[in-house]
Amino acid sequence: MTQPTEPIEFAVAADEITERFAAGSTLSLAVLDELQSICATSTESQSLAEHGRDWWPLAMHWALQGKTPRKPGAVCTPNTTEQVAAIVAVCNKHDLPLTVAGGRSGVCGSAVPLYGGVVLDITAMQGIVSVDQVSGIVEVLPGTFGPDFENELQSKYALTIGHFPQSFDISTVGGWVACRGAGQYSTRYGKIEDMVVGLEVVLANGDVVRTGGAPASAIGPDLTSLFVGSEGTLGVITKVWLRAHPVAQFQARASYVFPSFNDGVNACRDSVRHGATPAVLRLYDEIESKRSHGLDGTQCTLLVLDEGDERLVKATLDIVRESAIQNRGKVGDIELVEKWLHHRNDTSGLQALTRKGYIVDTMEVSAPWSKLESIFNGVRTAFMSAPGARSASCHLSHSYLDGACLYFTFAGDKTDTVEDHYIAMWNAGQREAITLGASVSHHHGIGINRARFMQESLGNAMQLLQGLKNTLDPKDLLNPGKIGLTSQRNSSKPVWP
Repeated sequence: MTQPTEPIEFAVAADEITERFAAGSTLSLAVLDELQSICATSTESQSLAEHGRDWWPLAMHWALQGKTPRKPGAVCTPNTTEQVAAIVAVCNKHDLPLTVAGGRSGVCGSAVPLYGGVVLDITAMQGIVSVDQVSGIVEVLPGTFGPDFENELQSKYALTIGHFPQSFDISTVGGWVACRGAGQYSTRYGKIEDMVVGLEVVLANGDVVRTGGAPASAIGPDLTSLFVGSEGTLGVITKVWLRAHPVAQFQARASYVFPSFNDGVNACRDSVRHGATPAVLRLYDEIESKRSHGLDGTQCTLLVLDEGDERLVKATLDIVRESAIQNRGKVGDIELVEKWLHHRNDTSGLQALTRKGYIVDTMEVSAPWSKLESIFNGVRTAFMSAPGARSASCHLSHSYLDGACLYFTFAGDKTDTVEDHYIAMWNAGQREAITLGASVSHHHGIGINRARFMQESLGNAMQLLQGLKNTLDPKDLLNPGKIGLTSQRNSSKPVWP
């Protein structure tokens, strides 16, 4: 059974790990007995510390200080929906916060049990349950990791979901849905919300509900969409039905070089607006093109890859080529695409720089085509205005008919006040992006790190989200303190920052 991957080592032994956020009361023996009667339940030191964090880069710095964000009182590992419902019932009965965790690959603290309580680890709920090959619908359990899922789907059924996020090797299907993720082939296959047919969800009161199930139905509001992207705050996802595609039999690649990032953006826009949606359409600014592709620091690289029916793929690549040439692009080194394919999920650089004390993180936003140029320039400048800023770069990673995702990478110098500088850089970059008309997030989600930006982004629509939470989870049991929601467990203000 595939297990979560640790983001970075702790600097101390398991029983010496402390908590960054204030610890609360431990679970009573009576409560632990109830939980253990339902499913495997752990209070082992290492397990509690690991389930107290995810891949949030700031938590990596805390780990090197011998800290985890917040330990739960227990980790429960159910095998069935019935066990999940029983655990939720115990938490409801004793007013215990419950945080769902899968691969814990999120980078915003979504899986951190901010108020302790119980972590519900769904990674024992793995595997494909059924496949409707006629309709192309796959029923899968939420704790299934990306490689296991795709390997079985492709080898046994000649199908693929087409969802390949950078975290593919260490993330789960449930996590993709709960955090509204995007794969690197999303321009062809869409984001995860475009792939979800329906869900089975355990609500905070223990009820089990099923949403969706039919294509393009019109039976009131789309209830499935309530839970896609809710990051475990509205319910616990226990089954997922996804749309699948036949495995592609043909693939083609291309690369182009542009004198400016905006020329490349125009080429991407023109391609998509003319109906060309290649699986990969990634444009790198001059900084990342020099760092990753060996350019001279004055040009920008566009990598293109598509797969599917040979006739459609060739037509798509022709349109992209025409769009590139019309926007001052020149044909580049096609081998750069192969290099990207082999290194696209490598995170070793993050860990290495973190161990040396540097601040490194990424911030992805989405916006209409008309606003991308100002966001590209403004956000890079904003990051570099923050104290201790060392670098800020950007690439365009996902394209749509009306806009695209800009993915910023930023770094800060070594400092004794890592947390203060980290917060300052995020405040500078994220608030500038919001001011210029970008979304708060495209696919990394909100969690703890971005919670403070939700109100200024959504405005009074935040009341609707809070109302949903209050109705579906009146006791504030499920993942409290996340995605900007007001928590009943706060005495006055959010725990962080």
